[in-house]
Amino acid sequence: MRIKKGAENENLEQANARVRYQVNIDDIPLSCPMPEMYLWNSHPKVYLPIEETGEAKCPYCGSEYYLTNKS
Repeated sequence: MRIKKGAENENLEQANARVRYQVNIDDIPLSCPMPEMYLWNSHPKVYLPIEETGEAKCPYCGSEYYLTNKS
């Protein structure tokens, strides 16, 4: 189970800091930015259709996501 974070003092990842992200079935529905990223300095949340092809690219920031078969 993924714990959603958001407090300032937590060790969150900078939104869109990397270009390519590995995600798994537990991350579906997939959104960019992801829950473990700071949102204040990123683009609006967008849901990405990754289920069919196993890959998705954010139309805002260009981050690429690829799905592993781990859960």
